Amino acid sequence: MANRVAVIGSGQTFHSGGRADVNGQELITEAVTRALKAAELTIDDIDGVVIGNMDHFEGINYVDTWSVPGTGGTMKPVIKLTTGGTTGTTLAIAGYHLVASGMFSKLLVVGWEKNTESDTTAAITTAFDAIWDRLVFAGAIGGLAVEAQAYLARYNHKPEDAARVVVRDRKNGANNPYAHVQKETTIKQVLASPLLADPVHWLDMCPRTDGACAVIFAAEKVAEKICDRPAWVLGTSVRHNYAFTTDVDLNGLRSMESAAKELFSKTNIRDPLNELDVIEMYLPYSYAGLSWIESLGLCKPGEGPKLVWDGVTDMDGKLPINPSGGPICGNPIGATALIRVAEATLQVQGRAEARQVPGVKKALATGFGGCFWSDLLLFGAKKPE
Repeated sequence: MANRVAVIGSGQTFHSGGRADVNGQELITEAVTRALKAAELTIDDIDGVVIGNMDHFEGINYVDTWSVPGTGGTMKPVIKLTTGGTTGTTLAIAGYHLVASGMFSKLLVVGWEKNTESDTTAAITTAFDAIWDRLVFAGAIGGLAVEAQAYLARYNHKPEDAARVVVRDRKNGANNPYAHVQKETTIKQVLASPLLADPVHWLDMCPRTDGACAVIFAAEKVAEKICDRPAWVLGTSVRHNYAFTTDVDLNGLRSMESAAKELFSKTNIRDPLNELDVIEMYLPYSYAGLSWIESLGLCKPGEGPKLVWDGVTDMDGKLPINPSGGPICGNPIGATALIRVAEATLQVQGRAEARQVPGVKKALATGFGGCFWSDLLLFGAKKPE
């Protein structure tokens, strides 16, 4: 039988639009140091390191080797993983399975990115197939705009609906000292911002961010011994369904839909809207906050805007989404999905400070990337049976 596994500590950098004061190693060290402090451990207590980022962004490969002075991984097993935008959740899911397997008892998982050292759109463009995809889905914004147009056409919704998602997340981000963007906005300001690719405006999109995040996974006996409030891994699910963007079905986020069905089946979640307490969701842009909550099964197709306008996903609503502000308030891509994991586990541990949702028992973290991929992790306050 696999070991039960919990997150016992996490740490983040103060994310920003440019960290010229540190190099990659130093950025990583900040997150690792805070994670170790939160778990009341030293680097000598750690058995191994899993690390990753979108290395083609910076054009610097082999992060598993050159980052060792930053992670503290000297003479420890170090594993590198990268899966595009889902890198952070890939790292977390791998960390969970490596500990559950019995190979490690305390594992340090690190995601990071220095977006200021890259041309994000150019880097993403080169990741697409030169014949079939590149001229159609060049960069992230164009592809997301196509999804947004399809959603608006399907249900006759309005750009104001998406802007309401930005208002929610920016309000939450103002309470998060680690967020890149800590300033509230209005629907009018979102719609008045420059149009990037119809219907997506400047303020509909996440920013380009420098940042790092570290999360410590521990086996059952270790977690219970050294942590008073572990955040237990209840289940995970992964869907990387497509190889080409031209294969993607834009009628909802199909990968999230199938991943959610699997995860909720494994964890006996029948009514996610009423059984989950908080969601930390990878929303790279506002329209995802409408369509993707439908794919998660929180409401029927086309009803996402009503859920948002009714305040159901606000901090004081039935199911708060992104109390941290989410990617709309900061997107250091290799770390972004791992930040969702860190923030979800902080909620379960009751340690999210000003962004804490009262009484969190179950928290969901999601990852997104590549050809509309999805990863999910569910955390709970109660140890799984």
